[in-house]
Amino acid sequence: MIEHKQHSISTNDDARDARYDHFDAIWAEYQSAGRGQRGHVWHSREGENLTFSVVLKPHFLPIVEQFLLSEVVALALVETLGKYGIECRIKWTNDIYAGNKKIVGVLIEQALSCERIERTIVGVGINVNQRSFPEDLPNPTSMYMERGREFDREEVLREFINALRRWYDVLERGDKETVQSSYRKLIYRLDEAHTYYLPTGEAFTATIRGVRPSGQLCLEHSDGLMREYAFKEVEFKIVK
Repeated sequence: MIEHKQHSISTNDDARDARYDHFDAIWAEYQSAGRGQRGHVWHSREGENLTFSVVLKPHFLPIVEQFLLSEVVALALVETLGKYGIECRIKWTNDIYAGNKKIVGVLIEQALSCERIERTIVGVGINVNQRSFPEDLPNPTSMYMERGREFDREEVLREFINALRRWYDVLERGDKETVQSSYRKLIYRLDEAHTYYLPTGEAFTATIRGVRPSGQLCLEHSDGLMREYAFKEVEFKIVK
């Protein structure tokens, strides 16, 4: 079921309502308090893009492996955009990049109970038909800007949900290796040396070598040592 509404404070907040079941989606034309990763605000022009949330109930998945859901979502997004001729990569953890520009943002929130995941809310913002962005955004793009034409947003949404079902089924069948290997192949700037930043602002040079099943980013530092970083422990910024 897809519920399409004109306005929402946050579709991720809406999706917490128990009336929404597995694979139900809430799509809003405008979110007054849409949010992204690291506490950022998600900017989206009303009526031009896709801002929505999908409810999942992955009771089969241990809490320690919840990052596999992020991988499944990212793979489904790359597959969807590929159908429209837009080749993308996954910037850890799950931002989607076309070239060096961000085309999709994802915020995944979990409701946990003891040793299991009760409910996963997948918040997604896809830049679809927006033609320009605020100057203070570092590196945005859209499907329109990549392909030079407008797209049917509902069609794009349904394509994504279908792709998400396929990748979710792979995970539910227990084929974690396919999910992980597919995700690794699509990591943005894999095996390239770049500058990374610690929360203190300290910069260092390192190379992405992969991602652990638990979600830690594996970086090989310039001194040859391998170190693992959890979300918010390290960041690399894409400069215009």
